[in-house]
Amino acid sequence: MSMILANASCVAIDGRALIIEGQPGTGKSSLALALIETGAQLIGDDGVTLDTKGDRLIAAPPPRIAGLIEVRGVGLVTLPTTSAPVALAIVLTEDAPRLPEGPSEASWCGITVPRLALYPDPATLPLRTRWALRQHGASVNPCG
Repeated sequence: MSMILANASCVAIDGRALIIEGQPGTGKSSLALALIETGAQLIGDDGVTLDTKGDRLIAAPPPRIAGLIEVRGVGLVTLPTTSAPVALAIVLTEDAPRLPEGPSEASWCGITVPRLALYPDPATLPLRTRWALRQHGASVNPCG
């Protein structure tokens, strides 16, 4: 096992973890919060623990900031957390292609997962993120 702490936000949707990467100010926390408002569960905001379990990459809350999410202009809010196998990583970037040929790959702890770049448009980003997970997310067995 080779546990690491990744500088990303992460939520679980239907038992599959979605890692949200991007430069500061691109909207990682805002996207996580929008997804949580529509049924996702928080794993970590601005930090996620990644570890292996068999051939799965598991995302879990980081101990020091577990349950905390920044709501810009409001402050830190405490929410329940979960852990889940990673199905997809997205990168919020203004350089995202409009019509990608498919996802690239990201690797943590020796396990590769699909990675897709998305343009950080707040109006449609939560919807496009859910579609990215449906279209490009890896199938995973639930934790347990």
